[in-house]
Amino acid sequence: MTALSTEQLIERGKECLAQNDYVGAIAALREAAAREPHYADVRNLLGVSLSLAGDLEAALAEFGRAVELNPGYVEAHLNRAIVLNDLGRFEEAQEAFRRAWESEDRHGYPFPKSAAARLANLHAELGDLYRELGDPRAALEQYRTATRLRPDFLDLRNKLARALIEIGDLSAARAELEAVLRRNPDYADARINLGFVYYRQGDAEAAAREWRLVLQRKPEHPKARAFLAMLRRQRAEGAL
Repeated sequence: MTALSTEQLIERGKECLAQNDYVGAIAALREAAAREPHYADVRNLLGVSLSLAGDLEAALAEFGRAVELNPGYVEAHLNRAIVLNDLGRFEEAQEAFRRAWESEDRHGYPFPKSAAARLANLHAELGDLYRELGDPRAALEQYRTATRLRPDFLDLRNKLARALIEIGDLSAARAELEAVLRRNPDYADARINLGFVYYRQGDAEAAAREWRLVLQRKPEHPKARAFLAMLRRQRAEGAL
C-alpha cells in the first residue's frame, strides 16, 4: 500500500473532522505534524480535533505551537482563548483574545491580517499541489504570492526556499533561508534546507555546520543525521 503524502494526510484529517471522526482526524494530523512540524495550519487543525475530542490540554499545546510559528494567526489565537476559557484560565483567555484582536490590524498589509493569512495559506496549498504534481515553477509563483501576503509566516517562506532549490536558484534560496533563520534560529527544517543549499554550492563544511547545529538542539533529527552520515561516507570514499 502506497504511503500517503503529507498533503493527503492533511486532507484526510480535514475530511475526518468534517465527519466528526475526531480519532481519525487526530491520527492523520499527528502524522502530518510529525513530518512537517512547522506547518501552523496543521497544528491549528490538530488542536481543533483534540479540543472536540475533549483533550483540552493537548489542544492548548497545539494552538500554542501554531501561534509560535505564526504570531499573527488570528484563528489559532481565538481557538487558544476558547480552550483557556473552558479550562477556567480566564486571565490567560483574555490575553489570548487581546492578541487575536491586535493581530487583526493591517500593519501595512494590503488586507486585514486574518484575511491575508487565509489567502496566503490558500496560495500555499495550491503551491503544494503544483509541487506534488512535479511543477516547481508553478509552485514557486504560488509561494511567492503567499509570502507577499504574509511575509511573517516563516513556514511559507521555507516552502518558497525549497521551491527555489528545486529550480536551481540556490542564491535566492540561501537568502530566503538566512532571513528566516534570523527571525527564528531554532527553525530546524529551514536550517536543514540551508545546509543542503551550501552542499549544492560545493561548501560541505558549511553544510555540515548547519546540520550539526540542528543536532545540537534535536539530537535525533533524522534528516540532519542522514545528511551528516552521507558527508562522512563521501569523505571516506574520497568524493569530497
